[in-house]
Amino acid sequence: MSDVNPKNNSLNFLPEKDGYNISIIGATGLVGREIVASLMRRRFPVNSIEFFAGQRSSGSVLYFNDRPVVVRLLTPQAVKKSLSDIAIFSAGADVSGKFAPIFARHGTIVIDNSSRWRRDKDVPLIVPEVNSSRLFIKKNIIANPNCSTIQAVVALAPLHAAFGIRRIIYTTFQSVSGAGKAGIEVLTSLTDEDSSIFGRQIRSNAIPKIGDFDDNGYSEEENKLIFETKKILDDDKIKITATAVRIPVEYCHCESINVEFKCDVTLQKIIKILSRSPGISVYEKPDSFPTPLDAKGQDKVLVGRIRMDQSRKNAVNFWVVADNIRKGAATNAVQIAELLVENKVNQ
Repeated sequence: MSDVNPKNNSLNFLPEKDGYNISIIGATGLVGREIVASLMRRRFPVNSIEFFAGQRSSGSVLYFNDRPVVVRLLTPQAVKKSLSDIAIFSAGADVSGKFAPIFARHGTIVIDNSSRWRRDKDVPLIVPEVNSSRLFIKKNIIANPNCSTIQAVVALAPLHAAFGIRRIIYTTFQSVSGAGKAGIEVLTSLTDEDSSIFGRQIRSNAIPKIGDFDDNGYSEEENKLIFETKKILDDDKIKITATAVRIPVEYCHCESINVEFKCDVTLQKIIKILSRSPGISVYEKPDSFPTPLDAKGQDKVLVGRIRMDQSRKNAVNFWVVADNIRKGAATNAVQIAELLVENKVNQ
């Protein structure tokens, strides 16, 4: 497919029709199952659906709108026979690196949940509430951002547009489901814990390491937050630092965010802008704040503990919580698919 100018409102990413052929790669995983649920919940126009997985899960049966669908083994031959318009991947970077280009070469638009394509300059990194106007098709691949980045930029983007962000300090508290089903099983197991998943015991603990450390001492997760925030907000000049911590909570990520702005700000202006921004629920009162239990099963990003930083001019602290499996992964991917079929390129 030829390059697409994202500023052209008249472009159709997919031909208009009553229903679309969808492939879910990694359909039996934690996020894959939620993608299936999200497609049904949001009544996405599906004509046909096919599920792909690896050797262990192929042959199992999932249901879509009460109809049984046998999970197929993901092979190059199976991909070539697929007639899908959209393929949503949630099977890890290695699988995406191998199979996404095969789908793409056959005219399927790929929405990928892994980290494989996020740093590719020819692949857009999209959060629909934030940068749908930057959606373009060049490689037939669209990247879904990291879960912790998605919830952060939903809150940060309208503030950046209004005041300009100079600096961000992230501290994230991330649930075990960010490591998939294995993470939940480790936390909920009644037997001795397998420390191979998180490197340390996670029960009754907090682990300030998510992914490998680089030469500067930053973890893989921290580097994702820094790079992806700049790419999504389209501003390389923002100064960002981050600390990512794994905590013994099953679902939902929490983030303490400190933001310094270029312009004068007031608490009232911050709250007003966040309250009017899409995809956000604001907890205004200091003693009313969101927790993982509040966010679980929701698609919105919850923002509370909003207060001025008394140590620095034009700086604000706030607390952001979201369901990492829903808005942080599955829902965002389905929202991107909705952009494609509704041609909502510029909003």
